[in-house]
Amino acid sequence: MTKRGETVLTLKRPIALCLPLLLAACAVGPDFKQPAAPAGAGYTQSSLPPETVAATGDAGNAQHFNIGDDIPSQWWTLFQSAQLDDLIARALKASPTIAAAQASLAVARENMLAARGSLFPSIGIDASASRNETSTASLSPVAANNQRIYSLYTGELTVSYSLDAFGLNRRMIESAAAQADNQRFELEAAYLTLSSNVVAAAINVASLRGQIDAQQKAIEANVELLHVLEREAALGEIAQADVLQQQAVLAQARAALPPLQKQVALQRNALTALVGGFPNESTAEDFDLARLHLPDDLPVSLPSQLVEQRPDILAAAAALHAASAQVGVAIASRLPQISLSAALGTSPNALANAFTPYNQFFSLVGNVAQPIFQGGTLLHHQRAAQAAFDQAAAQYRSTVINAFQNVADVMESIQADARTLQAAVEAQEAASKSLEVVTQRLHAGEATYLSVLIAQQAYETTRVAAIQARAARLADTVALFQAIGGGWWNRSNVRIASSAIRSTRTPIQPVE
Repeated sequence: MTKRGETVLTLKRPIALCLPLLLAACAVGPDFKQPAAPAGAGYTQSSLPPETVAATGDAGNAQHFNIGDDIPSQWWTLFQSAQLDDLIARALKASPTIAAAQASLAVARENMLAARGSLFPSIGIDASASRNETSTASLSPVAANNQRIYSLYTGELTVSYSLDAFGLNRRMIESAAAQADNQRFELEAAYLTLSSNVVAAAINVASLRGQIDAQQKAIEANVELLHVLEREAALGEIAQADVLQQQAVLAQARAALPPLQKQVALQRNALTALVGGFPNESTAEDFDLARLHLPDDLPVSLPSQLVEQRPDILAAAAALHAASAQVGVAIASRLPQISLSAALGTSPNALANAFTPYNQFFSLVGNVAQPIFQGGTLLHHQRAAQAAFDQAAAQYRSTVINAFQNVADVMESIQADARTLQAAVEAQEAASKSLEVVTQRLHAGEATYLSVLIAQQAYETTRVAAIQARAARLADTVALFQAIGGGWWNRSNVRIASSAIRSTRTPIQPVE
């Protein structure tokens, strides 16, 4: 005869045997580690000059390369344009691109939270009521009271739990969390791209407006010169052919104006679209290059910092993390799956008898399932997951290489832009003096019309070139701020501490 104490001991043994399994449960598959910054990677083969050359006039100041300096989160304020600040605020608030990225992040986060539910027991309740009749011609009544017609009420509480012995659920949660990280950094990339595009479009509008102004003044100068030549032709001092030639030059100058007006209209439409508006809606579009300050100090992040702050690199790292977790999911799917379930209920023929002992029932079930043969499906799923991880790793490396190239290209462009502007300003000043001298000599009868025409065309060319060079310096400064990550980590509302990505400066996790 089994004693009560022996029965309790017998029940405790399976539990005691399961505890080590639960405590020692591990997640199979690779444990992800954030890729380190590439050793020895840099931006230039030679040392970076401390500053660019300078030029006279707007946007001609020398820019200083400050290695290791940080960038403010609202970097566009360095251009000192309240009009630009307001436009970017409108864009960040109303852009459908940002709204879509925010919704994608919300989807990923909810999927991650849903995946966490697999760590907890599933509890459910089921209730049913039926009215039944037994055919007495072939069967005896099944009710306990031998009634042919009877009612049956059933209530059941069920509890089930899957033991995550090999980390299948945890790897799925890890993958979902990494996908949420990916969307988080895709959102930051969308913020950065939008703000950069707004500033770039504003600079383009200002540049085109400057070119239009230069072209209009060139037309006015050509009209004035034409009037002079017409008077001289009337006096018989020059040939009519000179007048006709000037009329052709004036027509060409006028023909160059509509394409510039077209481009500025298209840029204004693009600017309106960036702030979430329609073409018939007005935006602050009268940007002027002279009102956009060229930042004196340019922060240049260290190579080790670049991989920690560029949103596209962090998004690629999160995608790599998700792929790594999926390898663990595929491996765990080939191992035994252990589950426990329990049910407690009652099934009386009258509600008043629901809690009587004879109407109650319970069940305890333990289940172990081990795949034996699936036609190679699980094996190939694992190989596919490994190949996907290899693909994500290659894409991550490509993203890092492109990021370093991006920074290097922009730094080279900034230095070249400064030299270009310096030369363009010198050329414009020389052309302006030359035109002034030749015009005076023409009025004094010491120079020909052709020399004036050549000097005027040279001045128009150098003036437009100087405008374009100033715009290029501003645009490439924007490109540098974008290339080094945009300073999003310095926003007051950012609390980033992803499940896998840890920045040395700021812990990274999705914003609540």
